[in-house]
Amino acid sequence: MTHRVSLGLVVVLLISLGSVSCRKGVSKDTVAVLETSYGRIVIEFYPDQAPKNVANFVELTEAGFYDGTKFHRIVGKAPKLVAIQGGDPNTVNGDPSTWGHGQPGQKTVVGEFSTTMKHVRGIVSAARANDPNSATSQFFICVAPEPQWDGKYTILGHVIEGMNVADAIAHGPLWPNSERPLDPVVIKKAYITKRSELKPESQTGS
Repeated sequence: MTHRVSLGLVVVLLISLGSVSCRKGVSKDTVAVLETSYGRIVIEFYPDQAPKNVANFVELTEAGFYDGTKFHRIVGKAPKLVAIQGGDPNTVNGDPSTWGHGQPGQKTVVGEFSTTMKHVRGIVSAARANDPNSATSQFFICVAPEPQWDGKYTILGHVIEGMNVADAIAHGPLWPNSERPLDPVVIKKAYITKRSELKPESQTGS
């Protein structure tokens, strides 16, 4: 009996350690900083709610994937503006007709849909196609609540600084009969840091 109990404890310990290692470096203190041509947006993550999607966003950011990409889509129409969308590699130097389509071969991430979290102002979610498990690199930031998205898109974090920047992006002029901005805002640099180590924007040289 003693050996069985000890073995059980070891198994539980190994599972716990594996769970921690899967989220290594993605703690509740981890934030992403998007330095845009309009100012800085800081995103705090929900690694417990969406570990796979958070890990994907962090990995892409650390690889420099988002540098040079644009916010290519404004969802909604004034005065009911809902979200801004970015993260498509096609926006770096691809034809605007391809923006939002992503690229073949991009790694997909399974949907991690919450039954309790809501798409309120400031929420950051993974964009996807019709397939619920088709999220890749694209994401959107809510500038207003959108209940229709609850439980259908993976909420991976929320904005803790820079909603004024998101609002400014959302209110930019669009091409006629389009969701595409006339002058898309560029993510000049994106990086991962700790919230406790985040410097005031005035000290970053942006």
